[in-house]
Amino acid sequence: MDKIRIIGGNRLNGVIPISGAKNAALPLMIASLLTDETLTLENVPRLADVRQLTNILVNHGVDYGVNGKRIGEDLLTGQTISLTARSITDTTAPYELVSTMRASFWVIGPLLARMHACKVSLPGGCAIGTRPVDLFLMGLERLGAQLDVEGGYVVAKAPGGLVGNRVVFPKVSVGATHVIMMAATLAKGQTVIENAAREPEIVDLAKCLIAMGAHIQGAGTSTITIDGVDRLRGARHRVVADRIETGTYAMAVAMTGGDVLLEGAEGSLLENPLDVLRQVGAEITETNSGIRVRRNGHGIVAADVTTDPFPGFPTDLQAQFMALMTRAKGTSHITETIFENRFMHVAELARFGARISLSGQVATVEGVESLKGAPVMATDLRASVSLVIAGLAAEGETTVNRVYHLDRGFERLEEKISRCGADISRISG
Repeated sequence: MDKIRIIGGNRLNGVIPISGAKNAALPLMIASLLTDETLTLENVPRLADVRQLTNILVNHGVDYGVNGKRIGEDLLTGQTISLTARSITDTTAPYELVSTMRASFWVIGPLLARMHACKVSLPGGCAIGTRPVDLFLMGLERLGAQLDVEGGYVVAKAPGGLVGNRVVFPKVSVGATHVIMMAATLAKGQTVIENAAREPEIVDLAKCLIAMGAHIQGAGTSTITIDGVDRLRGARHRVVADRIETGTYAMAVAMTGGDVLLEGAEGSLLENPLDVLRQVGAEITETNSGIRVRRNGHGIVAADVTTDPFPGFPTDLQAQFMALMTRAKGTSHITETIFENRFMHVAELARFGARISLSGQVATVEGVESLKGAPVMATDLRASVSLVIAGLAAEGETTVNRVYHLDRGFERLEEKISRCGADISRISG
């Protein structure tokens, strides 16, 4: 099993290209099931999750192609893929595939909308909590689906097709908003989603669906209106920049010092975390090329954050911010409101000498003068990169184990930051 080895203490200077957003690419790929024409996606990150979703879509009969490498192309930039679901050959999403990746459950929306029947395995729990699918099922039932749970599978039917309706989510869910928005594009009549997620990835999916012929208004607000159409066509769409990767590397620069241009980053996608970084002592400048990050000469100071749905502070940056706060001057409080069990990185950060105490949903971090390198173990995707950030600033050697978590969500991380001066390498095991 691969490991990441880091010798800490180097500043980061240079350019880091920001990849397309994994959290946008996955629902966009699933949207290919809605049409029998080709959907071409540009700027798709080269990630384990993308490869796994490809296998799942192929299982349903989707033809998949990747554009060949072009002259002068940098492998740190995204790829272009084409997906064609000319015929859906299998409407069952089996447990052995869905269990490897929660987002694959989202195929239930397009399959039900287009084929009027499907059988999809329940995804089960995961390391950061149960993340139930009750909101998905409630929304589909509102659109007229008949749902039964049998042997760990959701058996869904919509004789005659889905029918538009009012769907009110009791709490914000990005996944459920994705699924109901996709399903409603082919439903008869109008669907109104209230208390919808507002994340940029929702907006990006809506833009793609509109290019495919869908009628959608209000994406990016809490109320989304979809007027169903008879069919969708193919389209070409560029995946939005990854705001979580952007915030992660911005925090790495704030942690280590230096001066880095995050090429292709869009500040409008993460205004809240950038404001927090300015508050703690980073200099953030938005340019035509991306976002430039530098740390001022006074070091990092403590700040309190609470995770919230967009446009609040993202839960997917909570672990990285905690790593940054371990070296801040003062005491910070980090409150996690989105997912349960999302403080598992605390024990691993403590191995560096960090001082962190937990009380329910709140982590209290007392900044220390220095961290010491240590062997650590990743517990999930975002936790794993928080350990990399700590290792970049720690004295001596750090070894991060279970880096397959990193490969799920960060494209060629060690290559990107080693180009900026980090002493980091992958050890194949």
